[in-house]
Amino acid sequence: MFAFGIMPPAMFLGMIIFMLYGFPVAFSLSAVGLFFGLLGIATGHFDFAFLQALPLRIFGIVSNDLLLAIPFFTFMGAILERCGLAEDLLEGTGKLFGAIPGGLAYAVIIVGAILGAITGTVAASVITMGVISLPIMLKYGYNPRLATGVIAASGTITQVIPPSLVLIVLADQLGRSVGDMYLGAIGPSILQVLIFLGFIFVLSIVRPKDVPPLPPEARGELNAALVIRVLWGMVPSIVLIFLVLGTLFLGLATPTEAGALGVVGAMVLAALHRRLTWDLIKQAMHSTMTITSMVVFILVGATCFSLVFQGMDGGLWIEHLLSHIPGGALGFLIFVNIFIFFLAFFLDFFEIAFIVLPLLAPVAQSLGIDLIWFGVLLCVNMQTSFMHPPFGFALFYLRSIAPKTVKTKDIYLGAIPWLGMQLILVAIIIFWPESVTYWLDKAPDVDLNTIKIEVPGFGNDSGGNGMPNFGLPPMDGAPAQPAAPNLSEPPKFN
Repeated sequence: MFAFGIMPPAMFLGMIIFMLYGFPVAFSLSAVGLFFGLLGIATGHFDFAFLQALPLRIFGIVSNDLLLAIPFFTFMGAILERCGLAEDLLEGTGKLFGAIPGGLAYAVIIVGAILGAITGTVAASVITMGVISLPIMLKYGYNPRLATGVIAASGTITQVIPPSLVLIVLADQLGRSVGDMYLGAIGPSILQVLIFLGFIFVLSIVRPKDVPPLPPEARGELNAALVIRVLWGMVPSIVLIFLVLGTLFLGLATPTEAGALGVVGAMVLAALHRRLTWDLIKQAMHSTMTITSMVVFILVGATCFSLVFQGMDGGLWIEHLLSHIPGGALGFLIFVNIFIFFLAFFLDFFEIAFIVLPLLAPVAQSLGIDLIWFGVLLCVNMQTSFMHPPFGFALFYLRSIAPKTVKTKDIYLGAIPWLGMQLILVAIIIFWPESVTYWLDKAPDVDLNTIKIEVPGFGNDSGGNGMPNFGLPPMDGAPAQPAAPNLSEPPKFN
């Protein structure tokens, strides 16, 4: 453990102590980084000139065009959170599926996936669905643990479904394309929704009393008006999803440009729902500034910490520890996912992405692990941070809007089955990598042994290796050389 000295583990321990004490993460990272930076200069680990790279790294953060996508997608989600789209979707879809057992739960999962694809924020999805659906589910006999669990879990799908902010951050930290990260997340997103729907289907057969259908007076008649209401919520949402993700996947827009298109689309949707007001825009701008500032400050603190940590040979220390785990790449993946799972009890996904991921990525790459697949795998794992009792943020959001008749104990116990289903998806991705890589663009499969390169030869016709005379007269006594080859011709490939 101390093959590279005491400083790397001491830095890591200092960071943990600061965070457990309750200091803000960004300032904790900066304080630990600067303190150990001065200590490193005093102990001769590096010169003062080494720290002169810090301003350049900070400038690289604030001038990173990719990170501009974060305020755009945040602003888009903040507008959609308040424009009434979720209410229309939930009410219409709930009545559409209300006649079958578990219909409201199906509606919550489907709407949660749609909201995830157009808002990208967990808080908006959980709070909106909780305010609208939870009272109705409790009123008509749903088990409180199941009702709270399905709402919290459906809100966290947002973290995996593009255009998730987590995927943007992971792409930036791994040095990979946001478009590829989004493509890789399509398969796990679909699997997660299917796993949730399958659980409700099994529960409706095994324990139908926990998921009763809505009575006729509550769901109304299945007529053209209801179908039009559902389509009025879904069609504009699908158009917005294509506007954001379709242009990105087709290569027509960068992530930043796709985010800008999404903002325009969100404002149009808000106008269609007659909710586009100056108050709504001000609230959305305030929320966007808060989240963007938090991300930038954490990034600045993380780069200060990581620069000094690398100067202390911390990267080599981490690689030495993790590359000697039994089981090779599989052992590394199992260890990392268990580590991230327990770390998510205490840290937010932004903190994990900025602090831990830069330490793990070099080791994963040295083991031959595809970083897009690795990033999507960790994204699926990090969504559990919102469901962990007792610190899961989705559970806090739900507690804040749930009626007093719902006990906190029921919210925590209701989250456990859904947490298990999220971990099942982690195992599926590890043992079935094609669930991620299938959607990625693959390079052409070329057999190098079949490639033959022919270059115009020099010398006589019999294949000699004599040098050409480039049209010069022959020397005395020297045999005449053949005409020089036409070097303007490209080489021939067979």
